[in-house]
Amino acid sequence: LNDQTLPKRSVSKIFGDYIHYLSQKDADFFTSSNILSMLDATIQEREFHALLDDLREEFAALQAKRRELASLERKRSDIEERKEFLRFEIDKIESIDPKPGEYEELLAIKKDLARKEKLAELLQRAEGIFEYEGVVGELLGMLQKEDASFVAAMDELREILYEEAARLEALEEVDIEATLDRIEKLAGLARRYGSIDQALQKLHENKEELDRIENIEYELSHLQKEIEELESRVGALAREVSQWRRREAHNCLAKINELARSLKLPKVEMEFGECELSAQGFDSVVVRLAGVDFGKISSGEYNRLRLAFMAAMGGSGKGGVLILDEIDANISGEESMAVARILKELAKEYQIFAISHQAQLASVADQHFVVRKSDRATVKELRGEERIEEIARIISGERITPEAMEFARKMLKEEH
Repeated sequence: LNDQTLPKRSVSKIFGDYIHYLSQKDADFFTSSNILSMLDATIQEREFHALLDDLREEFAALQAKRRELASLERKRSDIEERKEFLRFEIDKIESIDPKPGEYEELLAIKKDLARKEKLAELLQRAEGIFEYEGVVGELLGMLQKEDASFVAAMDELREILYEEAARLEALEEVDIEATLDRIEKLAGLARRYGSIDQALQKLHENKEELDRIENIEYELSHLQKEIEELESRVGALAREVSQWRRREAHNCLAKINELARSLKLPKVEMEFGECELSAQGFDSVVVRLAGVDFGKISSGEYNRLRLAFMAAMGGSGKGGVLILDEIDANISGEESMAVARILKELAKEYQIFAISHQAQLASVADQHFVVRKSDRATVKELRGEERIEEIARIISGERITPEAMEFARKMLKEEH
């Protein structure tokens, strides 16, 4: 790509929906999930795909509710410890019962208590000024000076001294020990929570959380009911989806076995079962070749069976690019020709790139490229006689015989 070599993983990530790479060892092809996806793609009816969309949507909702339930149950396991902690925090704040602005007011009282005696002394001395109030008034009168400002000032001073005297008298009623104790308790709350206002906010939050925790049993019950309803709906959708798949599998299996016979393969079986519910439903499917497990069949049989499935179930209309890496390895010439003819059919839907060392497969291709590896890999398109010569080289080796050339020419003519 742009003169750079890309690893297959990167190609798969970028072009995964369009490029399908089949090597000799493709262990994922016959997994239940992949076979179900292929079956789904072959069903053309909109009703089925609407069902499948509903199933995925409802299953996603079910999974979300299950996660919510699991989270709630984890919380419940720690609920008693958390409730005890919240009650302790609430009791601690409520036992002190702080009021907004109270701490600041008490600190002001504490400051006044500390200077009470000094204030009382100064007040007593300041009151002496009123003994001269009449003298000053008489003097201003004789001087014919306006005395309104003096009278107002004296009235204001009298009011200030009266208020301070009343406050000092009130301080006499203050229980100093109780006040200091109260200040210490409020200071403890302020240190713990940052301020009295923050302590009051924390009290509100803790009460709300405690209410939520104490309602957790109701939430659990409600959530479990929602999950049961979702499971019922998802199960019903999964059953409908399964019925469509089983009908389609019956039709596909007939086509697969017809192709299997041409590929010299024994009877193919497809067995449905049930598994844990997922976004695909509860279907599981197992593919067997004459009842034999895949671990016991040859790579040649495996690859031919895979082609039979693709040819029978590949009519999704999506097309794309199919890359086959020595798909005809370890099979006979007759079997290789059967593979080649199936690839010819698949080429109606896919652009196929097949790497092969067998003449039978090469002879049916519309284009040929030869890859040579020396200091630098080169790819060259073959034309005319070059195609015949390359197929003849595959047949007879590096020393091309006239018989090989004639046979190669005949193979190309028959297949085109």
